[in-house]
Amino acid sequence: MKCRICDNEHLQKFLSLGKTPLANNFITEQQLHQQEETFPLELCFCDTCKLVQLSYVVPPEKMFKNYVYVSSTTKTFQIHFAKMAEDLTREFGLDGNSLVVDIGSNDGLLLKCFQKFGIKTIGVEPATNVSKIAEENGVETINDFFSKEVVNQIISRKGKVDLITANNVFAHINNIKDVLGNVKILLKKDGAFVIEFQYLVDTIEKMTFDNIYHEHLSYFTLTSISYLFSKHGMQVFKAERVDSHGGSLRVFMKAKDGRHKTDLSVIEILEYEKSIGVDNFETYKNFAQKVYSVREKLVKYIKDIKNKNKRIAAYGAPAKGNTLLNFCNIGASYIDYVVEDNPLKQGLFTPGTHIPVFSSRMLEENTPDYILILAWNFAQEIMSKTAAYKEMGVKFLIPLPEPVIV
Repeated sequence: MKCRICDNEHLQKFLSLGKTPLANNFITEQQLHQQEETFPLELCFCDTCKLVQLSYVVPPEKMFKNYVYVSSTTKTFQIHFAKMAEDLTREFGLDGNSLVVDIGSNDGLLLKCFQKFGIKTIGVEPATNVSKIAEENGVETINDFFSKEVVNQIISRKGKVDLITANNVFAHINNIKDVLGNVKILLKKDGAFVIEFQYLVDTIEKMTFDNIYHEHLSYFTLTSISYLFSKHGMQVFKAERVDSHGGSLRVFMKAKDGRHKTDLSVIEILEYEKSIGVDNFETYKNFAQKVYSVREKLVKYIKDIKNKNKRIAAYGAPAKGNTLLNFCNIGASYIDYVVEDNPLKQGLFTPGTHIPVFSSRMLEENTPDYILILAWNFAQEIMSKTAAYKEMGVKFLIPLPEPVIV
C-alpha cells in the first residue's frame, strides 16, 4: 500500500478494527445464512505528507452502485445543507447565472437548497438508486463517478463552473489526483472548490473512531490536505470547523492564481494541528490505545445490562454504527432490534451482526429498557423524538466518546 497523496511506500500501521463487512451493505433475510465478504479495517500513517489512510481499498463498485445512505433522512442535515447553500451563495456572490456542481450529490439535498436562490445545479452521483431519487426531487443528476468524460459532458452542455462542492465524498475517493485534475478542468479561473470531510482532529479528540469504515479511505487534516492541493496547482484559502458527523472540516480551495485571498483561519488551524501533534506518529499510537479501552468499557456496559435481563434496542443504523457493533462484537444476542428512519434500511439486517432493522414504530410495539444511540451525532434529535419513552423509564446509552447512560 502506497500513500495516495505522496506515493510513500513505508506507511506505519497503528490501529486495527479487525476484518469487517462493508458498513452500508445491509443484508436480506435470505442472505443471513450466506457468507459475507469481509475486508481488513486498519489505519496507517504517512510520515511524509502526514495523511492517515486505510491499508486496504475495497473496489468502489462494491460500495456505491446501490447505496442505502440518504442525506435528507434527518432534520439535522436538512438544516446543515440549507445553511451551507446560503453561506456559499453569499460568500461567492452566486446568482441565476451561476452553476454549481456537487460531486457525490446523493439525493440532491444540497443542490435543492442552492436552487432556492435561483442557481443552476448539476449533481454527479454514482449510486443508481439514489440518483433516481434526486431526479424525482427535481435535481438534474449524472449517474456516474466524477470522471473526465463526465466533466467534458458538463462543459459541452453548460460551460465551466463557478463552484464545485463535495461533502463527505472526498475521503471516499482513491484516485484523488485524477479527481483534482478533473476539478481544475471544470472550474472557472476564479471559481472555488469547497469540500467537507469528517475531521481527523475531531475523531482523535472526541474518540469518534466509529467514523472509520471502508468507504472512508482517507482521514484528512488541514496539514495533509494542504500538502495534497499544493502538489496539484491549487491552494487552500479558507477553512472552518463544522459540527456535522461529530466534527468536520470545511475547506475552500482555488487555483493558485485565483482571486480569493487567504483567510487567517488557514494559519490558525494549521498551527493548532501542529500543537496537538498531527504530524507525530506517537499521537496515533496513543489514540489506538484509547480506542481499545473504550471498546472494553462499552462491552462491559452492554453485558451488565443484559445480565440484568434488560432489553436493548438501538436507534439509528448508520455506517458508523456497524463499525462499532462489529468491532465490539455486539450482535443480535445483545441488541434485540434497530430502529431507523431511512426506509431503504428497514426490513434488512445489519452487516456482520445480523440485527433486524425496523421503523421507529417498533419502539411502541416492543418497548425496550435501554436504547443504544448508534447515530450519536443526532442524539439530541433522537432523544427529543423519543421523549415519551424516557418518561416511561427507558434509558438512553450514548456510546462515544465514552459510554454514558442518560
